Amino acid sequence: MKTKEREKAILLRKKGESINVIAHTIGVSKASVSTWVRDISLTQRQRNQLIQNQFNIYAIEKRRKSRLSNELAKRQTIIDEAKKDIKSISKIELKLIGCMLYWAEGRKRGQRVVSFSNSDPMIIRVIMRFFREICFVSEAKFRCHIHTYSHVNVSKAEKYWSDITGLPLNQFYKTYSKPSKSSQSKMDILPYGTLDVDVCDAKLFLTIIGWIEKIYTLVLD
Repeated sequence: MKTKEREKAILLRKKGESINVIAHTIGVSKASVSTWVRDISLTQRQRNQLIQNQFNIYAIEKRRKSRLSNELAKRQTIIDEAKKDIKSISKIELKLIGCMLYWAEGRKRGQRVVSFSNSDPMIIRVIMRFFREICFVSEAKFRCHIHTYSHVNVSKAEKYWSDITGLPLNQFYKTYSKPSKSSQSKMDILPYGTLDVDVCDAKLFLTIIGWIEKIYTLVLD
């Protein structure tokens, strides 16, 4: 039995502390505290104080949630207003967007393979549209490679990226799962790993590089 913890719990209860506070202070479960202090009777004043404290906690939490809700509403209003600035995306705009994405995240070395890597599904969807509608890449030429960490379920990751790209799994290389002690910390930011989209086409690679260089020249002209 945790004698020291039990004695401390009894002492705190006699002072009028709540079960939750005692459990948090000592670092034990509420069930243990309840068992240890069940025979201790609180004074009317202590019971009234606990009720008042509980009311204060609920009031504070209610105000916090209200502030958070208002802040989120304000943020969403700004986002919604900004969306009105863009009515549609033309082919030339899609071309520019795709080039900028490739400039930032695509492979620029070598002369044979167009290769784009990212973990954001929205970005992958956009670059796939760029490849299909602007670069006219045939479906059969796409190849994908998933890079994951040990916390990722490989089957779920493969299905996920297959759905995102609209490509069958037979066009995916074997998924690479990297063992890492720190991989658990990446669970929230990389729940499905990172995807490489490859197109083996030397001419397309040089074409995209040419588009990027022209854009760079025009922007700085």
